[in-house]
Amino acid sequence: MRRVRLSVAVLLLSSLLAGCFAASGDASDDASEGSRLRVALAFPPAENLSPYGADATILSRLGVTEGLTSLDANGAAAPALAASWRREGERSWVFRLREATFQDGSAVTPSAVAASLTRATEARPTPAALAGVGLTAKAAGESDVRITTEDPDPVLPLRLSSPSLAVLSAKAYDAEARVDLVGTATGPFELTKVMGSTAVTLDRYDDYWGGRAQAPGIDVKFIPDGTARTSALRTGQVDVAEAVPVAQAASLDKGVRKATETTRTTSLLLNSESGPFKDAGLRAAVRQAVDTSVLAEDVYEGYADAGTGIYGPAVTWAEGKRTRPAGRAAADDPDGTRITLATYDNRPELPEVAQVLEQQLEQAGFDVTLQVREYSRLESDALDGEFDAFVLARNTLVDTGDPVSVLASDYTCDGGYNLAQLCDRDVDRAVAQAEDADDTAARQDAAMAAEARILGTDAVLPLVHQRIITGVAAPVRGALLDPYERTLVGTGTRR
Repeated sequence: MRRVRLSVAVLLLSSLLAGCFAASGDASDDASEGSRLRVALAFPPAENLSPYGADATILSRLGVTEGLTSLDANGAAAPALAASWRREGERSWVFRLREATFQDGSAVTPSAVAASLTRATEARPTPAALAGVGLTAKAAGESDVRITTEDPDPVLPLRLSSPSLAVLSAKAYDAEARVDLVGTATGPFELTKVMGSTAVTLDRYDDYWGGRAQAPGIDVKFIPDGTARTSALRTGQVDVAEAVPVAQAASLDKGVRKATETTRTTSLLLNSESGPFKDAGLRAAVRQAVDTSVLAEDVYEGYADAGTGIYGPAVTWAEGKRTRPAGRAAADDPDGTRITLATYDNRPELPEVAQVLEQQLEQAGFDVTLQVREYSRLESDALDGEFDAFVLARNTLVDTGDPVSVLASDYTCDGGYNLAQLCDRDVDRAVAQAEDADDTAARQDAAMAAEARILGTDAVLPLVHQRIITGVAAPVRGALLDPYERTLVGTGTRR
């Protein structure tokens, strides 16, 4: 297996995003007791709240987990459990820990941090932030952790901000490699009760190193249906509702609906390993058949831009460096080719997007069978290549904050989230070159060259670049509307 040298560059500084984290009102300094927050999330746990996969973002958004570092508003690594860090040689970094405790009362020590990161390296499947990366963590004195990588990684601190690399106490792990998040993390809110895939309860962790949260706790409901989620907000059953459907936005007062430009792109992924779309000519036929402007204008009602690439307008440097895809095949006649198109309904616009695509593809000559399920019931089949085509909304910077990492995880032979089942030597070579580039401008150029190679395979067709609508009730202050979609509530969030 080729070892991916995922070098996270400093290109995600102030030039990355046009805006910063948005808050619904200013976080109050008033220390008086607030009320418990009621939050509706769109995605139920797909992996029993494993900290190593997609569920890791649920935990970070709710203020349960955190890592050594975080992302600031400009996309740079910022202190979290590590107060500072320094580089020692090409492959080694030393992180100095702040004084903090786990929610079980034990101290956050160098040995505990090293053990937690070691567990992450042993997780299967490998967390996206560590895909192809060899990493060793060891205690280095009373307050330092030394992290060494197999290959030089000049901005390792950015990788360690990934929600899938959260630091947990020794009590979180058992001999069977299972992980228990109840009371073992370090965030301002402690997971106290898990009710399957329907709800979780969190209480404030009063000894949080960053200060006492203003809300005494959070009651979370997982409501996959967008209409039901919006209705719960409108009728006062919840205070915050994520992923409000575009069609439902007008039913909320203007001050309640918060639109945030994000780094999320909705794409059509074609299974290039097996089935009809192993044929590049049929993939090209899909590209010719799809009209993305219809999706942006009609389905998203102006809350999206037509797809131009893997990176959208929120990655502000991308458009000026984008190059034309090369090596695209000529389109073949579909001639009634049967295909299975799948998507999920947690993001309410996706089924409508899929229906529009179904019509466009059938007009082009394909025979389409559409499947729509809740995401947790689709993920394993999608990863196994059970569908010919899949509509996915993907935040390109959520895993590590590095725009190159999504290319490695989603479009290379060894990628851990390669729903297109793409394995192309030219693509792998271009992605590796982007990973190896350290200079900001050179890395940007290499990333866009890799994007052009990927788009040239027609295995991924960017459809729209989305703005996310979050419903925040008027009494709520300090909701964290994050372009990376890693945070939602924090110490200053209250009602």
